[in-house]
Amino acid sequence: MAALRVLELYSGIGGMHQALKESCTSAEVVAAVDVNTLANEVYKHNFPSTPLWAKTIEGITLKEFDGLSFDMILMSPPCQPFTRIGLQGDVSDPRTKSFLYILDILPRNELLQTLETCGFKYQEFLLSPTCLGIPNSRLRYFLIAKLHQEPFSFQAPGQILTRFPDEDLEDLCKDKLTDKVGEASSFSSSEEKNLDPNIGPDCSRKKSLPKGAFLFKLETVEEIKRKHGQDNDSSIQMLKDFLEEENKEMSQYFLPPKSLLRYAFLLDIVNPTCRRSTCFTKGYGHYVEGTGSVLQTAVDVQLESVFKRIEELPEEEKLMKLSTLKLRYFTPREIANLHGFPPEFGFPDKVTIKQCYRLLGNSLNVNVVAKLISILLG
Repeated sequence: MAALRVLELYSGIGGMHQALKESCTSAEVVAAVDVNTLANEVYKHNFPSTPLWAKTIEGITLKEFDGLSFDMILMSPPCQPFTRIGLQGDVSDPRTKSFLYILDILPRNELLQTLETCGFKYQEFLLSPTCLGIPNSRLRYFLIAKLHQEPFSFQAPGQILTRFPDEDLEDLCKDKLTDKVGEASSFSSSEEKNLDPNIGPDCSRKKSLPKGAFLFKLETVEEIKRKHGQDNDSSIQMLKDFLEEENKEMSQYFLPPKSLLRYAFLLDIVNPTCRRSTCFTKGYGHYVEGTGSVLQTAVDVQLESVFKRIEELPEEEKLMKLSTLKLRYFTPREIANLHGFPPEFGFPDKVTIKQCYRLLGNSLNVNVVAKLISILLG
């Protein structure tokens, strides 16, 4: 059987290309398209033989697309117009222009209607890497579609699967489906939500805490229960499996005193034996609050003992206690590991750490996409 010819749109640093390789599919990426100069440099660094079109997608004509004679499209449109923490401009956001253009050159200008009109069978998903045992929350919407007479064996029309269809579909449909995209967009993603800075210490919030738990930060009882639940879920790997060995170069990743003092109560702190981490965004390493977890490298220090009554201490003593935790940012390599990029995937030397964080924050989880590709072609 001839190799599939694949067109990669919004190629970024090549997460979809890498996922295609990980899926063990016999395929050739005939062209990758992205306008981001830096992302294109990383793409060329890792996939030098793939033709790379450094242009906007709306600048490509239908004739040029046809000339590629592709069998499959992989694409990941910008998510910022649709996220809860953005301006939520949806289709009015300029960044959706490229995506709308793709729909406009097809018979209809809405994705699902276009797919149905053209005879595609499709299935929607709302998935996080945790469903594959990866200790990172990165909830994303996915859609797979194929032009085929036979539907997917697990297809649930009009519903969004929130797990891979490896289990009995009847059980999967019972409590893990939502009826439409509108509901999915308003999902209360406790996995990735920011903590409410207006919530202060309150004894009443300590009711019903897990045994031995200590409410040391500005978080709800539900939030800490969820974290304890994840850390006790043996189906998820520990973070230590994704970490680099500690070395002298790690000193550049430690949080500065100013950040420790200002954001101590807003940090999501994890240690190597945790089975969770929050979504890493493109602002990681630059902004502290809500951009991703930080790692406690002092394994012999109890987090609860550091935060207990810390708000009553003078600034100097507070900093001294916080410093004992030896908190640092995850390195770009570690985030790449959590995203499923293999060890051989790298960045050109000229790409800075801050730029690596931005590029990875805009990327996707390779393992999740690889599994979806395998399901699509299975």
